[in-house]
Amino acid sequence: MEFILTTAIRKLLRLKQRIKVIRGGTSAGKTFGILPLLIDKAIKEPNLEISVVSESIPHLRRGALKDFLKIIMALGRYNDSQFNKSTLKYTFANGSYIEFFSVDQPDKLRGARRNILYVNECNNIDFESYYQLAIRTSGDIWLDYNPTSAFWVDKEILTQSDVDFITLTYLDNEALSDTIVQEIEAAKVKALTSTYWANWWQVYGLGQTGSLEGVCITDWQEIDLPQDARVLCYGMDFGYSNDPTSLVTMYKYNDAYIFDEVIYKKGLLNSEISNLLKANNVNEIVYADSAEPKSIAELNSYGHNVLPVTKGKDSILFGLNLINQNKVYVTSKSKNLINELRNYIWQTDKTGIKMNRPIDAYNHAIDAMRYAITSQLENPHKGNYFIY
Repeated sequence: MEFILTTAIRKLLRLKQRIKVIRGGTSAGKTFGILPLLIDKAIKEPNLEISVVSESIPHLRRGALKDFLKIIMALGRYNDSQFNKSTLKYTFANGSYIEFFSVDQPDKLRGARRNILYVNECNNIDFESYYQLAIRTSGDIWLDYNPTSAFWVDKEILTQSDVDFITLTYLDNEALSDTIVQEIEAAKVKALTSTYWANWWQVYGLGQTGSLEGVCITDWQEIDLPQDARVLCYGMDFGYSNDPTSLVTMYKYNDAYIFDEVIYKKGLLNSEISNLLKANNVNEIVYADSAEPKSIAELNSYGHNVLPVTKGKDSILFGLNLINQNKVYVTSKSKNLINELRNYIWQTDKTGIKMNRPIDAYNHAIDAMRYAITSQLENPHKGNYFIY
């Protein structure tokens, strides 16, 4: 194997912040770009402790560890006596080492500290596992992933100030054979023929965030809220310790409906919800989860107009169908609602066959959205409201 200094590696070398997030498509050279930089650093600086982490040991063996061995051999730096095949730890002559372990090893997550952390395909691990690793890392943190859907990196990491973020694609990897390039680019043509291939090209060809296969709400677009959009009503889903309370506004705009996230927060008391309703000038009817009659009554005692949403048999499916039957937009600032839309999928059975019910997750703002549209559109002439 010949080692090639690719465009991907040159771009990685320009990253200077402590946390370096690398989003990329297939064959973009993410792992083959990051690992040589870690090897070079380990050789040049003595006694460095570097951890490469992934979801499981089998995943490491067929991915990052396999690539590491290829790279260090191509560089002519491999010494078999320095590689402990039991602990998956390679120790350099100067005392630096690169170790490989998985997040399903709890003692490793909460064990020794390190100088540098590299989480390979970080979208396959949960945020708590990442955080346990991050707080035990004194130096650089590298995160890479294929953006199959939005996840904790978008909400928890990219909002921080000490973060570099780049997107790599197959075009940044000059080491690819023409055959692989042609295979990838064939998907660009297929993308015109189906939503599956359109999503595949979005994620693996362009390195842009896509949607999970089997999402419940398929046809929606981001939009900046037009000035002439008209408020129809609000939808609210109650939460507290584990789930957020969510509130969305439903607007009418030409022949479409726009949804805008207003509240998405855990730990809110009803008095605090009331304060937020007032602060956001919520004057129209709020349709809320009928399973919380005490909360609805308390909010109405504060002067709001909150009504329990009517729930019937298969109300979830009815609401999702109603959303999918209409032209729907979501405001660009509705980050949590957008994240839910990208991750709210149909349940599958043991054989992978899609079932006619969604997962019970990523559905708090969507439930609020559903309450609004089902209450608003059950009577197409609604619009002149009165206080109950």
